Amino acid sequence: MSSYPWAAGYVDDGDRPKIVTTRFQYEDSYTLERYHATGGYEGLRAALGRTPAAVHDEVRGATVLGRGGAGFPAGVKWGLMPAEKYPRYLVVNGDESEPGTYKDRLLMERDPHQLVEGCLIAAYAAGLAQVFLYIRGEMPLAHERVATALNDAYAAGYIGKNILGSNFSVDIVLHWGAGAYVVGEETALIESLEGKRGEPRLKPPFFPAAIGLYGQPTIVNNVETLSNLPWLLVNGAQAFTAIGTETSPGTRMVAVSGHVKRPGVYEIVNGTTTFRDVIYGDEFCQGIRDDNELKAFVPGGGSAPWFTPDQLDVPFEGRAAGAAGSMLGSGAIMVMDHTTDIPSAALTLTHFYAAESCGQCTPCREGGTWLERVLQRVVDGLGTPADLDQLLEQSRMALEEAPGVEPVSPHLAARREGVTIDIDEIARAWADWQSVSPERGVVIEGAGGVMVPLNERQRIGKGGLPLGVFDLVDDRVLGHL
Repeated sequence: MSSYPWAAGYVDDGDRPKIVTTRFQYEDSYTLERYHATGGYEGLRAALGRTPAAVHDEVRGATVLGRGGAGFPAGVKWGLMPAEKYPRYLVVNGDESEPGTYKDRLLMERDPHQLVEGCLIAAYAAGLAQVFLYIRGEMPLAHERVATALNDAYAAGYIGKNILGSNFSVDIVLHWGAGAYVVGEETALIESLEGKRGEPRLKPPFFPAAIGLYGQPTIVNNVETLSNLPWLLVNGAQAFTAIGTETSPGTRMVAVSGHVKRPGVYEIVNGTTTFRDVIYGDEFCQGIRDDNELKAFVPGGGSAPWFTPDQLDVPFEGRAAGAAGSMLGSGAIMVMDHTTDIPSAALTLTHFYAAESCGQCTPCREGGTWLERVLQRVVDGLGTPADLDQLLEQSRMALEEAPGVEPVSPHLAARREGVTIDIDEIARAWADWQSVSPERGVVIEGAGGVMVPLNERQRIGKGGLPLGVFDLVDDRVLGHL
């Protein structure tokens, strides 16, 4: 195993293919000298030796999926811009605000020239006039490293007019974010770049590829997505697609935190690596801390529906994760062992999203706050069985009634798990913990088949309904909000 003091959080173990983290082993990986010594800017030279259309076709043929959350192929996204409409812009989403995510920060701190080169290749292939690099304000080292890389690249002739003696000219602007979670959404980021309050735009009509920054066609790509391009242009689409699967080729970075023996950032093979490999594999996290049992894990950042041990064998493949009821998102995996208080964990994330709501839409602005209040009541031991239904109903309203959001019900999380808790099991657990007769009964609540005690005056949570019973509910409902 190799860990580098200068790349805190990154773990380099095993002989699997690596694309974007190959320079992390060098202490001076962020310098132009090291970048040149390790093949830097050769991808740009290869691109300039071909037509923009040929470079675009190479990226499209490699199926470079977006690494920021949606997983949309970069080459396809570039092709959505209307023909003959100029100028066009590239906006780089380096905000990385999703809870549990810290891979892009490492890329910007440890290999900023790789990102700069990726921006230049994208600008050349898609005919973009200017690049805007938007980096989260709480990442001072990333800002410093990227700013230095830009200055060095300008001085070396990689950015500016007639790059490397060609007819290709482009400028790159570095922009500091102010720390708002919502600007991770591409249209909110564009609003922020324009000096406005960071709030999402309505889609349609404001699809960035058609009407983006300053009303012009705009491509918004993630830091890791663009960092793949230098390697791709040097080695070709065939070499890229030879790694991973047909639908999810190449590698991807994941940031693992929580109750594992070896948390950190790993570059894994896309499409074939499973969550079991990452959490329990010897070259990855090596299992749960203190050899505890796994209770749940978040597969793709704080906004992703949670998985349980039954989903450990789901691979890092967008369609597979979607079919299992969640998403790969930003590549942040948060692991919880059996000692985790699931309602408290859910409350932590709910508090974050309630506080970070931009306030533009009523279902999120009001619903998030009410979810937090109800969950806080549950965690404090003051909840009632009716709070479970209220949590589900508030989540449904926030998801189904928010403009531009595809309808989805939180009940689907329970259905995904096939929640069919035996009534006798609930009654026995209730009797064991409260020393009451099983004949006091339970009631079935919600479309997922979740059962709770009939006595509505009984409190749910630490101060009332015992965890032996509550776990049967919270793992399948509260844990998936």
